[in-house]
Amino acid sequence: MEARAADFAAGTGPTISSRSSMVQTAAQMRELIEDEDLDSTTEEDTGALGCASEPSLANLREISTLASWTVSTYKPGCGVAALRSSSTSQFWQSDGPQPHLLNIHFFKLVSIVKLRIYLDFELDESYTPTRMLFLAGTGMYDLTEFAEWVGEAPRGWVDVNLEGVGSGGSDVLKAMVVQVKICENHQNGKDTHVRGVQIFARDEK
Repeated sequence: MEARAADFAAGTGPTISSRSSMVQTAAQMRELIEDEDLDSTTEEDTGALGCASEPSLANLREISTLASWTVSTYKPGCGVAALRSSSTSQFWQSDGPQPHLLNIHFFKLVSIVKLRIYLDFELDESYTPTRMLFLAGTGMYDLTEFAEWVGEAPRGWVDVNLEGVGSGGSDVLKAMVVQVKICENHQNGKDTHVRGVQIFARDEK
């Protein structure tokens, strides 16, 4: 698959396919771009994130590589490339005021049937989100909230509730942009850690 992801704060930018990095002007972009070839992901890598062997994921296809990814802020070395890593030992760490934003821009309208986020309170403590909002739309100007998650001490994959989000009350979210908004952390922590995000559609093959 030739789809690529990008790590930048302004909403547009280069892909992460070549492991090169560059800095654009501060007015255009605040983030360092880390390039990584997503086509090099192996079955073993995917298994590390739980895609290969979970019965609940049968007949589903992970579609994260069909989108470009941006974050509002990040610590050097802990940006989108770390978040998109096949290992949950790596993570996105924000570096600025709340709310912390993760924007996922798909290149076409997609039908999402499962969305989940990997959090680990045992490792991250005050960096662990305790309240997140989820928004979706066809662009950044028509985002609508479709779910809220509130929890304490999560460890592992957290499923986002998609019940009734679609037209006619279906559980299918159709969107081109998905935004994760982290509003609060454990013990009022300022910055946040997110160790993985996965988005699934039905496998039509």
